Amino acid sequence: MFQFTSDCIIGIEEIDNEHRHLFELIGQVAEALEKSTMFDQYQRIADLIEELEEYADQHFAHEEAYMEEILDPELFLQRSQHMMFRETVNEMSVHNIDYEEGQIEVLKDMNEFLARWLYRHILGSDILIGKLPPLEKWMLQENPCEFIEEYKTGIPLVDAEHKQLFSIVDKANQLARSEDVDERYEEIVQILEKLKSYTAEHFKHEEEYMESIRYEGLTAQKHAHEAFIDKIENISLDELKSQPKEYMQSLLEFLLGWLINHILHSDKKIPVEC
Repeated sequence: MFQFTSDCIIGIEEIDNEHRHLFELIGQVAEALEKSTMFDQYQRIADLIEELEEYADQHFAHEEAYMEEILDPELFLQRSQHMMFRETVNEMSVHNIDYEEGQIEVLKDMNEFLARWLYRHILGSDILIGKLPPLEKWMLQENPCEFIEEYKTGIPLVDAEHKQLFSIVDKANQLARSEDVDERYEEIVQILEKLKSYTAEHFKHEEEYMESIRYEGLTAQKHAHEAFIDKIENISLDELKSQPKEYMQSLLEFLLGWLINHILHSDKKIPVEC
């Protein structure tokens, strides 16, 4: 059973309360699934889908309005994720739930999708709301991808791999800023593939270290890592090809924003083994 835990608290009361209610809805779906072979649940499922659609719309509107107010650089990404959520739930609403088989199928789909999406969305995206400094300032710096002293955790392996990650992002940034960026598609794809593989390797090493010291924050870290991997796995090569400079600018802002925030607010909490 997925529950709203302290890992999911982002520190904005209204949003945290609405997330709690969304977790309660997941619980209701799970409860309905447990009773799916006991009696016809047509009306219960229809009501759950309707409540989920209405409450999600209300929550997303509040969340996006707050982000607009504080000029949060993640707003565009959040809107696209919210739209994907709406589309998926809308697809569920057209399932045939007149019969038991259809009811079980839609309840399983809802339970799996809601639990996975909500947990990853909160830990991978919502946790950043209000915490990112204005990214435009970073991008205007002579070298926004420099690995500085402030980012060090004191764990040699982690710091060395973070430095390498910044170096890979820096190479991508240099390509994105080049005058002939339109002609360097293949180079950009190669550096992004390197970023994907090295990020996965780093997260594996970091998680192994946390496991070795029995770090209590390991589960939350794993969820955050999975969410980030999901995002970079879904980089749009079509958009990259059609609008390389614009797409890379947006992508680099996200990469730097997430990486810096994750290091400062999560990785620096990992204890240094004595």
